[in-house]
Amino acid sequence: MTIKTANLGFPRLGKDRVWKKTIEQYWSNEIDNHTLNTQLNVIHKDNLQVQASYDLDSVPVGDFSLYDHILDTALLFNIIPERFSGRPIDDDLLFDIARGNKENVASALLKWFNTNYHYIVPEWDTATPQLNADQLLQKVKLAKSLNIQSHAVVVGPVTFVALSKGGSQSEEEKVQSLLPLYTELFNVLNEQGVTYIQVDEPILATDKAEAYYDITKTAYTHFNTHVPEAKLVIQTYFERVNLSFVRDLPVFGLGLDFVHDHGFNLKQIEEEQWPSDKVLYAGIIDGRNVWSADIESRKNLVEKLQNYVKDIVLQPSASLLHVPFSLEQETIDETIREGLSFATEKLNELNALKKLFNDNDDTLYNALKEKYNRFSNQPFKQKTFDFDSVPTQRNTPFAERKLKQQNRLHLPELPTTTIGSFPQTKEVRKNRADYRKGRKDRAAYEAFIEAEIKRWIEIQERIGLDVFVHGEFERNDMVEFFGEQLEGFLVTQYGWVQSYGSRAVKPPIIYGDVYWTKPLTVKETVYAQSLTDKPVKGMLTGPVTILNWSFERVDIPKTEVQNQIALAIRAEVEALETAGIKIIQVDEPALREGLPLHQSYHEQYLKDAVHSFKLATSSVKDETQIHTHMCYSQFGKIIHAIKALDADVISIETSRSHGDLIKDFESITYDLGIGLGVYDIHSPRIPTEEEITTAINRALNEIDRSLFWVNPDCGLKTRKEEEVVAALTTLVSVVQKLRDVKEIAV
Repeated sequence: MTIKTANLGFPRLGKDRVWKKTIEQYWSNEIDNHTLNTQLNVIHKDNLQVQASYDLDSVPVGDFSLYDHILDTALLFNIIPERFSGRPIDDDLLFDIARGNKENVASALLKWFNTNYHYIVPEWDTATPQLNADQLLQKVKLAKSLNIQSHAVVVGPVTFVALSKGGSQSEEEKVQSLLPLYTELFNVLNEQGVTYIQVDEPILATDKAEAYYDITKTAYTHFNTHVPEAKLVIQTYFERVNLSFVRDLPVFGLGLDFVHDHGFNLKQIEEEQWPSDKVLYAGIIDGRNVWSADIESRKNLVEKLQNYVKDIVLQPSASLLHVPFSLEQETIDETIREGLSFATEKLNELNALKKLFNDNDDTLYNALKEKYNRFSNQPFKQKTFDFDSVPTQRNTPFAERKLKQQNRLHLPELPTTTIGSFPQTKEVRKNRADYRKGRKDRAAYEAFIEAEIKRWIEIQERIGLDVFVHGEFERNDMVEFFGEQLEGFLVTQYGWVQSYGSRAVKPPIIYGDVYWTKPLTVKETVYAQSLTDKPVKGMLTGPVTILNWSFERVDIPKTEVQNQIALAIRAEVEALETAGIKIIQVDEPALREGLPLHQSYHEQYLKDAVHSFKLATSSVKDETQIHTHMCYSQFGKIIHAIKALDADVISIETSRSHGDLIKDFESITYDLGIGLGVYDIHSPRIPTEEEITTAINRALNEIDRSLFWVNPDCGLKTRKEEEVVAALTTLVSVVQKLRDVKEIAV
């Protein structure tokens, strides 16, 4: 049996984030559209050639995007929000839908299943579907011009519709309206000679799958009837699927995740006869974490699969979009480096298995096996943790704490604040880079940071906010910053991963026991507080988010690592409280995104998440106010867990969802403090007073006015200073008018 290899997707960022920099140059009018596409074409070409160099039997084409592959699919089929309709399908339209413009708000932004990648939610409105395939065909032709065997990547109709919103049609009607267009597209791609067509249907790996069985069967039966010559491969990833259903779909092959499926996909294959007419695309290399594969266990898995399956293509478990590009440029301690595997290294692992099975060439296989064994024998677990002796409940109920906190803070009705960060300008980034590279000494750098803090405290005073933040100018990222200072973390130089649009993060790598040794944020927070009589929030990232936005250890249970982080954050919370900080915000934006895709795992995950948060925050006095923040997720499933956190104030996004999230609070009596973000910080447009007033009033229909806070959706680090000042000035003006109206009414 000949083993083949393929990839599902590759990091768009390229080496050293060149993709990001090119796009942001276009947004800043530093380059024109022709230059943008010329430079992106070079990046795409390099990505294709890098993948082909690992002897893949097929390289993906269609995964490379200017912003987001779901937004690409919306434009591919002309699903354009009504407010942007009537414009040509071009790069500027794509960017305006994603980011908004002066006239119109951006489309909603949501997490891509249980990852830290965000997609743009398609809006059907009054859209008339039609095919706009030119850009995808250009990418296919590029691969062909390079003599690279490629397969086309297309988001499947069922997943695309499931992730969409709006329009008067049912989901079944939407899928039906797309079927002729997909058929036309598959015909055209087949004529271009692609090896097969990768149709991504991750919705089939979720709890929602069964609700889509009839639509899915209808769709793929249609394709089999109208374009039988196209080799369609349904790719499912991130979890297990119901094999008894997908095995009967009339397609060429099926892609299954054998890493994050909890063993169920293999068990189903062992229990049920795999259909002899289908190719198995086996996701055996972890596409979502950076640890090297236990190559011997991967070999054993392939051997097991060979007992049941005739044709196997080995691949990562998911698109490599979720891991950094390459280890090539990294300077890392060799004992840890031996255990790491970024995108290119994962393709190398696939190549090692291919050589072993097809050519009986074990040279590369043995080298990877020896390296893995050396790393796995390193003593990274040495510390003992006492989780049981730490309190996980506040001393008194919220109603009593609220009175004590108000007596201490003296906040007005509808208090205003921000989520934490202020603009990370070129000057801020340059000074940080100069300090890191030794071009600026510590004293000069700290003086610059203090000057920025002082300047923004003065700006907040002028704007009239009620609760201030220090601005986080010393922080590169809300998780990486803590990874740099807590024990047990490794921070890379070039390990960038796309989060949304051009936003890239550098997730730290947890390789050992995590613990706190010194204050992390106290100095800057206390300095900011010394400059004002208004309360300044201490800003921390919570244990669930630090874990979910890091590349975690896989040798011990995630809950144990999470609780180690919780104890470290607890130590910092107590250090801030001891230093006189009255409000401490412990952000958990990743709590919802980490929710497992199957309901059977939800209860335990949420129980563990709530426990870790309370482990980090419950030791403070009643008078100390604990805040938390979450963003860009669907909260309905976890609303009871959010309440169970027992945070004095939670802030969440509502503007990108256009107020939809407020509906989640109809199902519960939420009697804790809450701030619903009233304007979108991911868009450069300045909200109007009318927009903010509408957002606040809509929220006050569901939430007690005495519990309500007013804030932006998220941190403001990606925005320009003039945008931030203008937006926050509008926000404060609206709140003051609402207070005045209330006073007049009284």
